[in-house]
Amino acid sequence: MSKTEAIHYDAISKTFHWLTVILILAAFVLGPGDFGRLVHANGDPGARLDIVWHETLGISIFALTFLRLLWVAVRSGAPDHKLEPKLHLASRLMHIALWTLLFALPLTALLTLASEGQPLTLLGGLRITELPWIASAPILGMTDWGDIHSFLGDAIIWLAGIHAVAALYHHFALKDGVFRSMLP
Repeated sequence: MSKTEAIHYDAISKTFHWLTVILILAAFVLGPGDFGRLVHANGDPGARLDIVWHETLGISIFALTFLRLLWVAVRSGAPDHKLEPKLHLASRLMHIALWTLLFALPLTALLTLASEGQPLTLLGGLRITELPWIASAPILGMTDWGDIHSFLGDAIIWLAGIHAVAALYHHFALKDGVFRSMLP
């Protein structure tokens, strides 16, 4: 089916999309708001299950996003919704922002861990204590990466919420099939 004939995304694209939604919401809910305070009190963030889950979900989101980007590059077609120019531009900008955040959040998390001298701790007890390519990054000491990571985490939730509201607007007000094209 050609790109112009498709009215729904393929099953793999839908799976990537909805799995990303679930993982982001879980990572946000489990986001340790007191990470910095714990580190400054010489605590071990890796001993806290919420932090281990958050870091595991973050790495999973990064890997999933990379695989998803590869899929977008090779899939045969995607729906070509005929949108008015302003909506098309808004859609493009939103998708660029979300894709950028999907990559930026895990990178800022790794910069946060490296700048705080903390290991990446994943489920199963896997601890990566040294990230040499991150620990030697010239940008490491330029800012408080934990604050940047927290800000970007809030930003992705807000943008995803706006994205969801826009999808509902397409469904209920415009009735143009955009929302249905991503439903399972």
